[in-house]
Amino acid sequence: MTPSIFLTSVQANQRYLLSLDANRLLHNFYAGAGLATKGEVYGGWESRGIAGHSLGHYLSALSLIYAQTGDPQFRDRAAYIVGELKAIQAQQGDGYAGGTTVERNGKTVDGKVVYEELRKGKIRSTGFSLNEGWVPFYTYHKVVAGALDAHQHAGIADGLTVAVGLGDYLGNILEGLSDAEVQEILRTEHGGLTESYAELYKRTGNRRWLTLAERIRHHAIIDPLQAGRDELAGNHANTQIPKIVGEARLHELTGNTDQAKIAQFFWTTVTRDHSYVIGGNSDHEHFGLPRQLAQRLDQQTCEACNSYNMLRLTRHLYGWNGDARYFDFYERAHLNHIMSQQNPKTGMFTYFTALAPGMGRVHSNPTEDFWCCVGSGMESHSKHGESIYWKRGDAVAINLYYASTLDAPEAQLDMRTQFPLSDTVRITVAKAPRKLALRVPGWCAAPRLQVNGKAGGIRDGSYLMLAGLKAGDRIELFLPMPLHVESMPDDAKLVAFLSGPLVLAADMGADNSPSEGMDPALVTDRAQPALVPAGGLHQYRLGGQGKPGDLTLRPFFSQHDNRTAVYFRRFDPAEWPTAQVAWARAASKRADLAARTIDMIRLGEQQPEVDHNFADSGQSAAVSHIAERSRNVNTGYFEFDLAVAPGPLMLTVAYSGGQRNKDFRILIDGEQLVRERLTGEVTAARNVQTYPLPPEMTREKAKIRVRFESDEWQGVEVYTARTMRTKSI
Repeated sequence: MTPSIFLTSVQANQRYLLSLDANRLLHNFYAGAGLATKGEVYGGWESRGIAGHSLGHYLSALSLIYAQTGDPQFRDRAAYIVGELKAIQAQQGDGYAGGTTVERNGKTVDGKVVYEELRKGKIRSTGFSLNEGWVPFYTYHKVVAGALDAHQHAGIADGLTVAVGLGDYLGNILEGLSDAEVQEILRTEHGGLTESYAELYKRTGNRRWLTLAERIRHHAIIDPLQAGRDELAGNHANTQIPKIVGEARLHELTGNTDQAKIAQFFWTTVTRDHSYVIGGNSDHEHFGLPRQLAQRLDQQTCEACNSYNMLRLTRHLYGWNGDARYFDFYERAHLNHIMSQQNPKTGMFTYFTALAPGMGRVHSNPTEDFWCCVGSGMESHSKHGESIYWKRGDAVAINLYYASTLDAPEAQLDMRTQFPLSDTVRITVAKAPRKLALRVPGWCAAPRLQVNGKAGGIRDGSYLMLAGLKAGDRIELFLPMPLHVESMPDDAKLVAFLSGPLVLAADMGADNSPSEGMDPALVTDRAQPALVPAGGLHQYRLGGQGKPGDLTLRPFFSQHDNRTAVYFRRFDPAEWPTAQVAWARAASKRADLAARTIDMIRLGEQQPEVDHNFADSGQSAAVSHIAERSRNVNTGYFEFDLAVAPGPLMLTVAYSGGQRNKDFRILIDGEQLVRERLTGEVTAARNVQTYPLPPEMTREKAKIRVRFESDEWQGVEVYTARTMRTKSI
């Protein structure tokens, strides 16, 4: 990679990877094997039952960075981890190495107990719990995949040794179970184990691994896809994508055409019927009904892990037939979702990419989060060079116009460009390929190609083909980037704008200030609204059609620190006078809410909790990976102070809209205010409940102590709590 947004991203990721301590990520692995630990466990998910998944991703990321940059310090660190895993396996004596933990008899114990229970046929499986362990097979896969990546990308021979040992331990358990028992286990998220076992077969030639790969195909998901049926609605999205990557890898190894059809059908279905304009998919981590996306815009759209895995699947499918439409999707998702995930100033990652108007991004803490998307983020931003250049028959193909040099037996090329922030690509030939194929993106209707200042190239489908090149030739490719509009598949009046490959978004202000006023809208009779150029590529304004006013639009991916609007509701001029009343009423309600509020706490955010003297019994979990943070009502309590004032008051609490049939209590200064069950209809928006505060609970007080408590785990997400006057003043 040469200077560009991609190199900046890789370098930011390098700094983050080097800041992490491998021994801290290995803490549970050492402890489980009875070895002395060499560092304290990290926070967030690493201090919970899913610990260990980060180590696998980290090992993959180190190996990928080494492959991308050739910097030996990353290989050295990967080799150290592989060596430690090998020593841990030797101590275990059976190939096992794991970092998961589980509760047994009130104590936290090594997660290996789950596997030994499975060996005996004791299976208790749900979507995310296997024998009360938090997705242990998912975490196991990450470690196997990390070892395989160390072998492939960093040339560490013991990576394969470790992977074989891990595969042998789990394989022995699965081989002792019936097919029905294996399928019961596969109900719990298990990552890409099918792909890992297929890869073990590829690298060793041992058919035992192929048999295991075939055996752990999850038929409840695979069989409908094989029959050409989309039954994805209601399924956890990222649980399914690695299964399909496994199908793709099996097809490559066996030639089984059914497995190819499964992968192709799934890819087409997800990209066409379940994906948003930035290329990401899912809402609250789940697929919905096909082509029903307009009502699924909120702060938990587009989990980053999903796009990480969809891009991996896309690479497989493109490799089979060279169909350029796969790279139209790849480019879309990579530029607009993956590149938006990492803040290049800090190297930190998002979990979700909120697409509701006025939402900002929440980035990870370097040592206290370790969500799944931190792990896949470490990998995604280690390998921006992996899909630029391809072999295509006797040609070298360029599929992504990312600034870079190619030094390969087939060709030596120097590609200078600031794409996608520029529409011009310049390539200097140092060693000429037999042919050079330049992808024509689907969004570009009229590319222009020159060789040494003269028009050249022959159009062959979605590629411009050049032959007869020689060392010293200079190629210039111009890719005009027109403005175009995409609407929701189920709502033609909910539109988004793209400039060439980049999704545009309105800047709605800094993300550390609340979004106030009306959501932005468009008033125009044009089904394909136009924007006003604002000086420079990818810079536009809404102009006079913008309501309640004009806004500036620029590339979505780069707006890391502000709130944005990606989708806009379009109103015809004739309907706007009536619609404006409801639109303004919503803004007025927000203004009235602000005027009547005496005090408010945003749960799950550090400073508001400090300001309100937050405390808990140790069981409350902060939900910190979404655009608006929250706290869970779990066993025990959490409590905080809120200011009060004279007059009739109420307590207003915003819960997640989808949670019902719960049982917990709210107390004021130790006295029960309400026993809440959260009844009523499920909604997509917040479930806001109002509780009148009896005068005796607030009389002659400046503040009250609010406590949420429960005798059993509830998992209710509480976003905000506020004391309010019952009437405007």
